[in-house]
Amino acid sequence: MRAPRATVVLWQAIAGAAVLSSFSAGIAIASRLFVLGPDGRPRTVTSEMGQLGWPLSLLYLGVFALTLLVGARLVLAVLQVAIGTRRRRAHHRMVVDLVGVSRASGLRILDVAQPLAYCLPGVHSRVVVSEGTLSALTDAEVTAILTHERAHLRARHDLVLEAFIAVHAAFPRFVRSTNALNAVRLLIELLADDTAVRTAGPTPLARALVACAAGHTPSDALAAGGPTTVLRVRRLSGRPNSLVLSVATYLAAAAVLVVPTVVLAVPRLTELQRLFTG
Repeated sequence: MRAPRATVVLWQAIAGAAVLSSFSAGIAIASRLFVLGPDGRPRTVTSEMGQLGWPLSLLYLGVFALTLLVGARLVLAVLQVAIGTRRRRAHHRMVVDLVGVSRASGLRILDVAQPLAYCLPGVHSRVVVSEGTLSALTDAEVTAILTHERAHLRARHDLVLEAFIAVHAAFPRFVRSTNALNAVRLLIELLADDTAVRTAGPTPLARALVACAAGHTPSDALAAGGPTTVLRVRRLSGRPNSLVLSVATYLAAAAVLVVPTVVLAVPRLTELQRLFTG
């Protein structure tokens, strides 16, 4: 809560480590089928399978096949999320352009009494607010909510979120967790909140968030309100971001990727290099 940007990086490191671990484990297990013989040359797979025993060899092959399956699911999930999300956003953007009123470049006003505010990221991005938002909020509060949405667009928070959605969809249900996805959804809102606070101050933003909390917005949009509004409003009145926590979190993110790589992956890569150059 006090180091949102660094925490996003830490979650990215954890997700990256999970993907690398799944592939590395499969490759490491499969490499047991490729060892050097007494003459220094790699033994054939069949001879090594006979040496290990068929049950254990089939287990190794199954793990390797599962690794390839996860990789294929990851590629497929990335494509599905990217294509599907952009298609739905393009359709919604077309509807907003038809029924909304243009007040500025990329800003659309909907004739809806309920206060709501959200953005549609992409090449042709849109910030969408309702007439209810403009009538219920003061000028400072409108500035805060617009700054919040434009912060999402400038930082391309949608791409960060899409990556986590794809990883979440790629892994089997019995091993994946929603913790990372839910945490990143909250963290990118905190980052946009911080940008709005620097422009309009915490009080106008807090009032704007409360006013738009119950607004119904499309699932593929980045909305100002939502179920985390109470948590975010409390944060605005709490302690500011901590540089010490940020530095510690960045170091933790680096350690998550670097330490296992140095301790586990480098020796395995050295062994594989000896195997294929032997």
